[in-house]
Amino acid sequence: MSVRVGYFPHNNSLFVLRHRGILERTLPDVEWVDLRSLPQPDPVDPATALPSQHSDWLFTDIGYDFIGTGFTPPVTALGNGRDIVYVGISEPRVENGRLVTLASSGIESVADLRGKRVGVAHGSWQTTLVLFALDNAGLSWSDIEPVDTGVHDGGTALLDGELDAWVGAYPSLSAVEATADLRTLIATDGLFSHPSLWFTRRDFAENHRDALTAIIDALQESDAWISENPRAAAQYFVDDVIARGGAADLDAWEAALRGRPFGLNAVTDAFLDEQQRAADLLAANRLLPSGVRVRDAVLPWIGGVVDAAKAGV
Repeated sequence: MSVRVGYFPHNNSLFVLRHRGILERTLPDVEWVDLRSLPQPDPVDPATALPSQHSDWLFTDIGYDFIGTGFTPPVTALGNGRDIVYVGISEPRVENGRLVTLASSGIESVADLRGKRVGVAHGSWQTTLVLFALDNAGLSWSDIEPVDTGVHDGGTALLDGELDAWVGAYPSLSAVEATADLRTLIATDGLFSHPSLWFTRRDFAENHRDALTAIIDALQESDAWISENPRAAAQYFVDDVIARGGAADLDAWEAALRGRPFGLNAVTDAFLDEQQRAADLLAANRLLPSGVRVRDAVLPWIGGVVDAAKAGV
């Protein structure tokens, strides 16, 4: 049986696993699906819509069976009626990014963002960060002017005055920090745990348990290698950027990887509570068509597989 695993650089673990050849030892017919090669949806207005292509591709002939993303896509999937189940989460990635503005902007707190242009990679973990920050400040999504940027884009727009605030992520945030004096409006630490996470279709988990176990085992082994060899792992990302005609700094990528946790853990009640809060806020702000119960997406036996793989590394 061919198993299709979706990957892209934003999920560091799967991107490295794609290059390591570890999974192929147990799943020789694995097919790696570069999400960047799939048909892209039309642009959406982040003020009124939440893109859900990463989760929707789990349910199409051109998609895949397993994926790792940031915080928001599984909630989006559930809100759009997709029958997904959680597989695992990383430790918190609280150093990965933050909501910033130029120190000279006059914006001193999240409460000052009313009516302001806020750059966010819409549909990623960044949407949840902004929603949580706004909610804590007594604001809602409609109180700001959200501007959709890529996960590592938006810094130039902030410097050029096209954005008033921006959710920056490393390593791209490093370049902006070196150029301008920034003010942190809210950090990820203390707001939410922001883990990497992995999920799959319920039917795949139930009908192909051996294949799912093999993926989990391979991810644990590969993540242990990343922790021990962050510079070698960073080279994969640099090579990818250069192959696509861009420029990347190996030191910056190594620093970014050193600042992130690796290894899969079983989902926890605290994580599910955060997911439920995100789902409730997305629905309340009309960014989902309906509310969801995130605990319906938990298969308890998967947690046992994750724990066993972690113990075996």
